[in-house]
Amino acid sequence: MPSKLTAKQLCQSLLKKVSISKLTLLGFLLVALPLTAALLFSVSKLSDLAKQSTVSVYHVAQLTQLNNQLSDRLVSIERFASQYVVLKDTALLTTFTEQQRSFLNIIEHFLLQQQDLTLVALLKELSVESQLIKGEIQKDSDENSGNLTLDIVQRKFQILVNLKNKIKDRSNTIINEQATNIDFTAKQVNQNILNSLYTIPITLLIALIFLLLITRPLKALIRKINTLEQGNFSEKIDVQGTSEVEEIAQALEMMRKRLHALELQKSSFIRHISHELKTPLAAIREGTELIYDNSVGPLNDDQQEICDIIRGSVTRLQRLIEDLLDFNIVLDSTSLQDAEKIHLPTLIDSALALRKLDIKRKNLVIDSSGTDCDFYSNTKQISVILDNVLSNAIKFSPLGGIITIKYHSTHNNKNNLIIEITDQGPGMSNNLKDKVFDAFYQGPPPQDNQIKGSGLGLTIVKELLMRLNGFVDLSDNHTSSHDKSSLKQRGKGSCVTITLPQENKAKSTAP
Repeated sequence: MPSKLTAKQLCQSLLKKVSISKLTLLGFLLVALPLTAALLFSVSKLSDLAKQSTVSVYHVAQLTQLNNQLSDRLVSIERFASQYVVLKDTALLTTFTEQQRSFLNIIEHFLLQQQDLTLVALLKELSVESQLIKGEIQKDSDENSGNLTLDIVQRKFQILVNLKNKIKDRSNTIINEQATNIDFTAKQVNQNILNSLYTIPITLLIALIFLLLITRPLKALIRKINTLEQGNFSEKIDVQGTSEVEEIAQALEMMRKRLHALELQKSSFIRHISHELKTPLAAIREGTELIYDNSVGPLNDDQQEICDIIRGSVTRLQRLIEDLLDFNIVLDSTSLQDAEKIHLPTLIDSALALRKLDIKRKNLVIDSSGTDCDFYSNTKQISVILDNVLSNAIKFSPLGGIITIKYHSTHNNKNNLIIEITDQGPGMSNNLKDKVFDAFYQGPPPQDNQIKGSGLGLTIVKELLMRLNGFVDLSDNHTSSHDKSSLKQRGKGSCVTITLPQENKAKSTAP
């Protein structure tokens, strides 16, 4: 064990003295060296094979051309010779002579290119026999004896055909030999390349070692950065590696300490200032309500109008402070880490109870249904999410409207909890569905609501769900056909779908 520890310390000491660029360059050279040698060797062998293949293909093409031309010319001169013997036409004799000369030129042309002795001998014999036939036909023409018959000509040409077939057989033999040689050479090249592949495991091992030396500390840095991104500033950052890695780790540690201190100061400030504002605000609101209700005497129309403005402003200020406190929950990572058992129907009832007065004021009907289940999450987060979504549904619902709340569990590969909250409000255009999740964005307010929101509600919902590995979706209300007439009178409505992971879902408590 001590020897292993010493080796590890020695490795870390060496890494501190080497930069990432030098380590990468060294690893690249060590990996590239055997691969380059194997590649050059393989390229050389493949080049030799390509040259041999080129020569063989050219030779095969020559032999094929030779056989085709010999066959064509031989058929032509035999036809003209036979016609001359039968018809004794001097024009046919002239044509025969020209074809026979062309036949001899072909043989002479290929004799200069061929190195196979057997093929050369056959071509010379074919040339001699062809000239003999020409001589006999010419002699018969000069003497006009008529001794040369069609049968005699055909027998003599049969000799040429036999020689031509021998040339074709020899050509095929040469082609087969060439193919065999190429196949043998290709197998040798293939074997040499396979032998050179033994260098690959060595290079892979070298690459793996340097990959681990480079990426392991970088991955450790990425994990630390992800931890900071999630708002966890309590874990110390200490990563061993090359000099650059340790410099980055030290800089991240200093940033972590600074962010941790700033987060504590920020959360404390928002929390204290919000509570400090709520105390005098409560007194202002009570006094405004007393004046508004004519508890201290009747008001004239101008005083009543001013009182309405003050009352609306106080209500909006209270809502802004509440949103600010909710947004502080998102910013304060220390309040989001504890998970506990939650009974979803009870939590929904609690959220509805908090909005009881708003629901009663607009004479809304709440239709809540779903499976009775328990799951584990952060109660405070889920409460804030439900409250903000319900607040929007109530805000945009018409008088006497219906808010539908449905929740159920999925039973596929990803077990999720789905909560759908649907209203009968005016709905939302497609170009606004993404913008409403931006911080401080405020869409068009409902016609009967003069109090503007803070623009933080759905932002808080989205951020909290991201921390829970869930997500939120805003869509149009998909109402059944028998409700469409009612929907047309009230508005197309919106449906907010909340999806939460169910990995830690408890068993159903339903009887």
